[in-house]
Amino acid sequence: DTACKNRPLDLVFIVDSSRSVRPEEFEKVKIFLSEMIDTLDVGERTTRVAVMNYASTVKVEFPLRTYFDKASLKEAVSRIEPLSAGTMTGLAIQTAMDEVFTEEMGTRPATFNIPKVVIVVTDGRPQDQVQDVAASARTAGIEIYAVGVDRADMQSLRIMASEPLDEHVFYVETYGVIEKLTSKFRETFCAVNVCALGSHGCQQVCVSNGASYLCDCYEGYTLNPDKRTCSAVDTCAPGRHECDQICVSNNGSYVCDCYEGYTLNPDKKTCSAMDMCAPGRHDCAQVCLSNDGSYSCSCYEGYTLNPDKKTCSAANTCAPGRHNCQQVCVRDDLFYTCDCHQGHPLNPDRKTCSSVITSSLVTTEESCKCEAIVALRDSVTSHLEALSSKYILFEVSEKLQAYQDRQQIV
Repeated sequence: DTACKNRPLDLVFIVDSSRSVRPEEFEKVKIFLSEMIDTLDVGERTTRVAVMNYASTVKVEFPLRTYFDKASLKEAVSRIEPLSAGTMTGLAIQTAMDEVFTEEMGTRPATFNIPKVVIVVTDGRPQDQVQDVAASARTAGIEIYAVGVDRADMQSLRIMASEPLDEHVFYVETYGVIEKLTSKFRETFCAVNVCALGSHGCQQVCVSNGASYLCDCYEGYTLNPDKRTCSAVDTCAPGRHECDQICVSNNGSYVCDCYEGYTLNPDKKTCSAMDMCAPGRHDCAQVCLSNDGSYSCSCYEGYTLNPDKKTCSAANTCAPGRHNCQQVCVRDDLFYTCDCHQGHPLNPDRKTCSSVITSSLVTTEESCKCEAIVALRDSVTSHLEALSSKYILFEVSEKLQAYQDRQQIV
C-alpha cells in the first residue's frame, strides 16, 4: 500500500507550464501529481488537495473544496492544459494566498491546526519578484516546498522555500525522473504518530502533540467531558452569532433571517424594513399606511373602514357627529349641505339658521310703504266724494231752474 496515514494537510500544488516546459514534459508533471495523490490520505477530513497552473498568468485548476477522493482528483489533473508563456512564480504564490488559502475555497479554520503546504514545481527563473511574496506566505503560516527541474534557478528555489532548506528544496535533472521525488515527499508527509495511525479515538480532529495527542472538534462543535467526542453547539446562543434579528441553527452552523416585514441584506446578517405599502405587498382597498415593517389600512375622505380592517364603505356624512349643520343636513353623495326648517333663513356661514320667522314679520321700510299707500287711498277717496257732491248739487240746481221757468210761462 503506497498510501500513508499522513497528518491532515491543506496541500496546494503550483506547477510551471511556461513556454520552456515542453508538452511531453508537462505530461510528466501531471504523472508526478497523480502519484503524489496516490501517496496521500485524501479526504474531506484528512488531506485536501488543490492545483494551480501558472506561466505569465495564473489559473486555479481546482481549489481545496472541490474533490475529496483520489479518483476525482486524478481525473481533474489529467485534464490540465499548459498555459505556455512567462514564469510569474511570485504572482502564483500571491494568488494562492489570496484565492486558494481561504475558508470560502476550502481551507480549514486556523483552530483546526491543519498545516497549509505549497509545493512549487518549476524549471526556470521567476520573471517577477518572488522573495517578498514568499516571505509573506511563510509569515502567514504557509509551508513552501520548492522543486526545481533541469534549468531551474537554485537561488530562486532557496529564496522561496521554508526552513530548513535542505528539507524543503529538491532538484531533479529532467522531468523524466521527477517521480523520484514521490518517495521523498511520502517520507516527509507520513509522520508516524498516534494521530496518523488512526488509533487515537478522537471523534473528529486529532492534534498531534509530540508523542501524545489531543482531541478537538470542527467549527460549530464542542468537545465533550470525555475529551474525545463532540457535540453540536447552539450556534444561535447569545454572543455566538451575528444575526441582526433571527438566528436559525443549522447542523453546527447557522443562517440569519428577519422578522415579517423585513428583508435580509446582502451581508446575510442585517435586516431592512420592507415597504409594505408597495404595490402587490398589501391588501388595502383604498389607503395603505406603512408602519416600520408592517402596515394598516385606511380610507379616503367620506368612507369608513369596514370591520375586516381592509375594505371601505361610503360614510353617512349626515350621521350624528359627522356634520356641523345647526338644523338640517342634506346628504349629497360623499358630501353634505346645510339647510333650515321652514321659515328660518340659512345664515351666510352656510351652517347656522336665523331664529326669525319671515312670514309673520314686516320690516320698517315695508311698514312705511303700507302707511303711505293707505293715506293716498284715503285722500283719493275723499276727493272723489267731494267731486261727486258738487256734481249732484249742480244737477239739482239745473233741474230746479228748469221747473221755475216752466211755471212762469204758464
